[in-house]
Amino acid sequence: MIPRIVVAGTSSGAGKTTVACGLIGALRARGLKVQGFKVGPDYIDPSHHALASGRPGRNLDAFLSGPDLIAPLVRHGSGDADIAVIEGVMGMFDGASGRGELASTAHIAKLLGAPVLLVLDAAAMARSAAAMVHGFRTFDPEVNVAGVIFNKVGSDIHEQLLREAVEDSGLPVLGALRRDERVTTPERHLGLVPVAEREHDARAALDALADAAARYVDMDAVVRLAGTAPDTPGPTWSPVAERPVARGTRIAIARGPAFSFHYQENLELLEGAGAELVGFDPMVDEALPTGAGALVLAGGFPEIFGAELSANAPLRAQVAAFAASGRPILAECGGLLYLCSELDGHEMCGVLPARAFMAGRLTLGYREAVAATATPWLAAGHALRGHEFHYSKVESLDPRAQAAWQLSTRTFERPEGVVSGGVQAGYLHVNWAAYPEVAHAFARAAAPLRAVVSEVA
Repeated sequence: MIPRIVVAGTSSGAGKTTVACGLIGALRARGLKVQGFKVGPDYIDPSHHALASGRPGRNLDAFLSGPDLIAPLVRHGSGDADIAVIEGVMGMFDGASGRGELASTAHIAKLLGAPVLLVLDAAAMARSAAAMVHGFRTFDPEVNVAGVIFNKVGSDIHEQLLREAVEDSGLPVLGALRRDERVTTPERHLGLVPVAEREHDARAALDALADAAARYVDMDAVVRLAGTAPDTPGPTWSPVAERPVARGTRIAIARGPAFSFHYQENLELLEGAGAELVGFDPMVDEALPTGAGALVLAGGFPEIFGAELSANAPLRAQVAAFAASGRPILAECGGLLYLCSELDGHEMCGVLPARAFMAGRLTLGYREAVAATATPWLAAGHALRGHEFHYSKVESLDPRAQAAWQLSTRTFERPEGVVSGGVQAGYLHVNWAAYPEVAHAFARAAAPLRAVVSEVA
C-alpha cells in the first residue's frame, strides 16, 4: 500500500477539508500523484479533493462497506498514485451512532495503519491547545497521532504560543495555517456547496489553499510521515464482473449542478459489467442520451434549481416516457424529488404521484435496509446498508404505492421510498462497493435483450 496520511479533526468545522485540500494541492504541485479519500458517506468533500488532485474523489466508510473492504478499496483507488491523503469525518473518534469506533476517523486510521495529522481550530485558544492535543493523543493508544496542524492562526505571536505549548509535549507541529478570506467556501443546509455549482471559484480557493500549505506547512515532514505507514500487502477491490453481462448497454447518468452526488465505485461497477455511461444535465439537455437502457438520477440539490429543471419541459417529458416504458430508473434522494409531480411548487417529471418540498428539518443517519419491493435488478428481501441525509420531504398522493425499502436503526423501523414499474426511488444512498451483485444486476437489467441472450449462450 502506498504512503498515506490521515487528516483528522478535533470536531466538525476544525478545518479538515481546508488542510486536506491544501495538502493535496501542494503535493500535486511537487509533481506527485495524490489520491484523496473521505472518511464517511459525504459526497461534497470528495468533489473538492477531485478538483485539487485531478483524480476522482473516493470514500472510505466502514459502516457502508464493512471494515474488511477499507484497505482493498484504498489499494484500488490509489493503485497508480504516489501518496494518499485521507480526510476524516467529524471529530476523530466520532463514529456511527451507538456503535463505538465503527466508521470513525480513528477506526479508518487503525485499519490502514496510517499516521494521523490532527487539525486544531486554534482561533480562540493558546496554551489550551496542548490539553486538547494531549487528550486526542492518549485517548486510544492504537491511533498514531503523529503531528499537529493549527488552523485559523491569527498572527506570528499566536503561532509561537501554540507551538511552544504543544511542542513541549513532544508532538511535532507540522504547520499553522492563517485566517484567509480567499479560501472561504460557502455552505448551506447539507454542508459545503458542491464544486459542480462553483467550479471557477472553487479552483481559485483550492489554489490559495495549496499556496498556503506550501508556505505554512512543512511539506517535507508530511511526505516523510506518510512514508512511515507500513507496507500492508493484501487483496485489491475490483469493480470488474466475472462476466461483462452488459456489453453494448448505455446507461444515462444525470450530472450537472443539480445532480452531482456519485460514488466513484458505483460508476466503475457499472462499467465493470460492460456498460457505457453517458452523462446528461437535466437543467440544459433537452433529450436523454440516445440508446440509453437505464437512467441513474443521483442525489444533489434539485431544490436549488427547481425553476431551471421545471423550465426544461422536453427532458421532463422524455424522462416520464422512459419511465412509462418500464425500463430501469434508479433515483436516489435528489433523483426522487425530480421524479415527483412537483418540487416546492415547480413542476417536475410527474413519474411519481407525489409532492416534494423542503421541510426545514434534517433527516440524517446510517440505515440497515431491506428491499421491500422487487425491481428488475433487486429481489425483495435483499439486505444492504445505506445512508440518509436530506431536509426535504415527499408526500405520496397514492396510498397504494409500494415502498422501496424497509429501513431500521436501533431506535426505529419504517418504510421508505417507492417502486413503480421499473422505477426505484427513495432517499437511501447506497455505496455498491460491498454489493457488486446489485450494480451488475442493474447493468444487466439495462442491457438489450439480445446482449443478455448472447452472454447466457
